Amino acid sequence: MRATITIDHQILEELVAQSGQKNKASAVREAITLYLKQKKIEKIKQKKGKVRFDSSADEIRHCER
Repeated sequence: MRATITIDHQILEELVAQSGQKNKASAVREAITLYLKQKKIEKIKQKKGKVRFDSSADEIRHCER
C-alpha cells in the first residue's frame, strides 16, 4: 500500500543511516516493523503473572506428541 507522509529530513536521514538500509522506503518499513514487534512484546509483558498454566515449563517442553 502506498502512503504519503511528511517526515523531518534529519530524522529520516538518521533512520536510513542507523538502519543500514539502502533506501528510505526500506528504512521506514523496518522501523515500522520493529515498532509493531516492540508493542506486541509490551502487551505480552503486561500479562506477566496474570496467566496461569496447569503444567510447568519442563512438562510442556518434554511432552510427547
